Amino acid sequence: MSADFKDRLVRQAASPAGRILLVVLLLTLPFWFGATLGPYWMRIVDFCLLYALLALGLNIVVGYAGLLDLGYIAFYAVGAYVFALLASPHFDLHWSAWMILPLAAVAAAFAGALLGAPTLRLRGDYLAIVTLGFGEIVRLFMNNLDRPVNITNGPQGISGIDPVSVGGVSLGGSLHLGPVSLGSAQLYFYLLLALVVVAVVICRRLERSRIGRAWVAIREDEIAAHAMGINTRNMKLLAFAMGATFGGVGGALFASFQGFVSPESFTLMESIMVLCMVVLGGMGHIPGVLLGACLLTLTPELLREVINPLQRELFGHMVVDPENLRMLLFGSAMVLVMLYRPAGLWPSRRRQRELEHD
Repeated sequence: MSADFKDRLVRQAASPAGRILLVVLLLTLPFWFGATLGPYWMRIVDFCLLYALLALGLNIVVGYAGLLDLGYIAFYAVGAYVFALLASPHFDLHWSAWMILPLAAVAAAFAGALLGAPTLRLRGDYLAIVTLGFGEIVRLFMNNLDRPVNITNGPQGISGIDPVSVGGVSLGGSLHLGPVSLGSAQLYFYLLLALVVVAVVICRRLERSRIGRAWVAIREDEIAAHAMGINTRNMKLLAFAMGATFGGVGGALFASFQGFVSPESFTLMESIMVLCMVVLGGMGHIPGVLLGACLLTLTPELLREVINPLQRELFGHMVVDPENLRMLLFGSAMVLVMLYRPAGLWPSRRRQRELEHD
């Protein structure tokens, strides 16, 4: 994708006609997409929006502040378990989702600050190792917190989680609007889309604010930023907490959407996937991050649809495990992108100039 083509695409999308067309397309997508491809693919689109929310949060930490975080999925887990514990039969608490979502965001932000505090003096690989360990600690903590008092139900997870309700309408059921019927996946699409739009607006405002410029200064040269009077300690903690907030909200929505959470949903591979969305799309560039989230969520499912029938047609049975083959193709594609597009598929102009200068 050439720079001129991308610039034209952005200008057309930013025009009034482009914005109206984009809004109409997004608002009508559940009607024609769900009716054409069915509820399974509608759920995949919902997960695409969910991962976009996570990628936007991690972009604050990695893309803006330049802090390599391999344990971001821990904040996702914190938000999911806060929602699961307060909106399920596990403790017989059925709080409103709109009361739990702020609590999940605050709990995740606290966890982000807790992670950020001991890592203020760490950089590069050392920071990555510590954050990786933090993510695994949270997962194992949730896995073992079923004795002597059963809090998280251990590896069995928590089921029966209440769905979100909007205006008395449960998003876990169906909504009939005359001849049109919207299923649960279609209803959640609008909620997730609204939250992604809010997240984009927040990220855009942060990017242009003094805080965003301070994060970029820390990313470029922390020593110079400190010499210019930027409180690097507070800015780093704020980046971790702000990014974790997005993860907490995403985790809460994941719990309500799935109706079930377990520690196996928050493995290291999930953290790596979200990080790949940010890096491959374009660190520090909101459109690039959204592109990366869409590609890395939809591509594996498209490969599944191609690889499985192809193996059956050629060999009459499965020769290679589809999951392993998909990951092989997926990893090869990432290697090629990193070799030939190190700034990402859709980098910001500033980031592209930096790499060209280097």
